[in-house]
Amino acid sequence: MKYDVTGIGNALVDIEFKVKDQFFSDNGVEKGLMTLVDEERQNSLMAVINTAEAKKQAGGSAANSIVAVSQFGGKSFYNFRVADDELGHFYLQDLIDSGVDIALKKEALEAGVTGKCLVMVTEDSERTMNTFLGITQNFSTKDIHDAAIGDSKYLFIEGYLVTSPNGKEAMVHAKQVAEAAGTKVALTFSDPAMVKYFKANFDDVIGSGIDLLFANEEEAMLFTGKETLAEAREEMKKYAKHFVITLGKNGAMIFDGDTFIDIEPYQTTAIDSNGAGDMFAGAFLYGITNGHSYASSGKLASMASSKIVSQFGPRLKWHEAKEILARLNP
Repeated sequence: MKYDVTGIGNALVDIEFKVKDQFFSDNGVEKGLMTLVDEERQNSLMAVINTAEAKKQAGGSAANSIVAVSQFGGKSFYNFRVADDELGHFYLQDLIDSGVDIALKKEALEAGVTGKCLVMVTEDSERTMNTFLGITQNFSTKDIHDAAIGDSKYLFIEGYLVTSPNGKEAMVHAKQVAEAAGTKVALTFSDPAMVKYFKANFDDVIGSGIDLLFANEEEAMLFTGKETLAEAREEMKKYAKHFVITLGKNGAMIFDGDTFIDIEPYQTTAIDSNGAGDMFAGAFLYGITNGHSYASSGKLASMASSKIVSQFGPRLKWHEAKEILARLNP
């Protein structure tokens, strides 16, 4: 196999900045949620932030995970759509610089506007996102490089794609390509709102089942319709051969196909929760595609996500990834 993980998902340039709670009331923003907005609304918010202090990088949920795979030393590929504009060119180069293989070339980009996600981080470390999808809302089957999926150990599907008919079609297509090639399929729910409002679409994507499912506690409860975590985790066995339920400051729970494994959290001081789930998924996928057990991969993912929440932004520095691997394998 050429790749450990090939991902499909939205391509958004993350613009992350710190705000006070007053910012939300002043600008009519609902705290703690990911809200889809139009370009005019996003531009009005951009006009009142200090862009000089904002951190900019190639993002999107699955993209963050795919970059993490690369940083730990894995081979990864990403399927996405950006426009022929300044941010689109930035996105391509940032992925390349992060060691991620891509099929898109600058000269092949279409006219349009590249998607942006304004990530507003408050002093309580909570993230609030306002997203204008731009051209990524047109992501479809034609943006998927089937050969890369067939040449991968795992396909990783971002749950945010489930909101549009073309996105859902792309998810189903990619899963079918993977199954035909013997590539394992992993899916992340991405956000509780996705599960709450698009559960039927997820049912269509999952079909008869997938190999690996990532969910946080709220998503697991919403998807299964159960009132306790114990009931939810039993119900999830019907949908995935293996799954991970992240529990925030309480660590995570992994089902390895046979038994449940509790993953202890690592002590940290939370500054910014943005990207913690993406990092957990990326580190875990790196682990299981590079000879680590489910327990060891969970430990690596817990270390990595605890590091992420202790700093500003959803990515590790390259030396930090190597240091975490060294801690795992002293």
